[in-house]
Amino acid sequence: MPEQHASEAGPDAAWLAARQAEFRAALAQFDRARPLLVLGHHDADGLSAMAILARALGQAGWQVKTRIIGRGENAWTPEMAAELQAQEMGGLIVADLGSRAALLRPGTPTVVLDHHVPTGRPEAALLISGHGLHPVPTTSLLAWWCAAAVTEAEDLLWLAALGIIGDPEEKAGFVELARARERWGITALRDATSLVNAPRRAGAGDAGPALALLLKADGPKAVLSGDYPEIAVLRAAKAEVQEALAEGRRVAPRMQGEVALIPLHSACQIHPLVAQQWKTRLKGKIVIAANTGYRPGWVHFAARAAQGTDLIAFLREHRPDGADPEQYGNGHARASGGALPPEAWNRFVSDLGFGADVRVPA
Repeated sequence: MPEQHASEAGPDAAWLAARQAEFRAALAQFDRARPLLVLGHHDADGLSAMAILARALGQAGWQVKTRIIGRGENAWTPEMAAELQAQEMGGLIVADLGSRAALLRPGTPTVVLDHHVPTGRPEAALLISGHGLHPVPTTSLLAWWCAAAVTEAEDLLWLAALGIIGDPEEKAGFVELARARERWGITALRDATSLVNAPRRAGAGDAGPALALLLKADGPKAVLSGDYPEIAVLRAAKAEVQEALAEGRRVAPRMQGEVALIPLHSACQIHPLVAQQWKTRLKGKIVIAANTGYRPGWVHFAARAAQGTDLIAFLREHRPDGADPEQYGNGHARASGGALPPEAWNRFVSDLGFGADVRVPA
């Protein structure tokens, strides 16, 4: 991939123009007679990226389908490969799911948009990565820059703002967020981000209603308005998550060396929120919030750390036997995590120096 350049507010004009040209060239290899598929993550950044791409490419005359990678799913599995192979598509866009050397559907023109630390670079696909830029643009912002290369995308900028706030990169200094803030208001953008994130955090883990809403709303105030049936679903999910989070925040961390471990048991995805909260209170600690109730048979955990700590390296150093590389230690230097089966989790916490009180039954 070409060398990346950036200012405090994002990439320079030459870098951005080159990526947009690459995106247009990649699309030219797609078969317009068949629908293209946008595959994306279920958080606010991934959903916003999917909505931007689907709406922009739809405006440009493409047939577009979407598929959310949700709870317990991974794009790079034999099951997903079989699902994708069975579909008719003229091209594939992968958003906010990481980057691997392997292709999800060999023989199909593919674009990968992502901002995580790469675990591989596909040789037969276009990778547009935010990794290495300072600040690192979210996938939704990458998607908006690409959308602007094929259609008028200014009215979709609020969607990129949701991804920036949700990741969270609100303080990174992106000029695009400043523009969105001026046009739509920061309170509406923050509230809409929180609402969009709620369904995937709730017990059901279904982000479908959130994406459906983003595909038709004309701004954050419409997301909050109550004018669409999906909004009631999102509000109920948010109330469920808030109740679970209030309980999770009362759990005291267990300390061992540089690590603070918070054991949780909730069907809601509260572990990243709890880890983020404790990170600000436990300066200098690697905070790990572990949830045994999120998915049966697994321990899902979120790791957070302050500036100067590389969580990718830390988790690599302490990788237990039985850890699936697709579900362990990916993400960002200061925001990572994963999922481990009980036996591997017990080896992991034992290696960190913790006792039997944080181990789980096999």
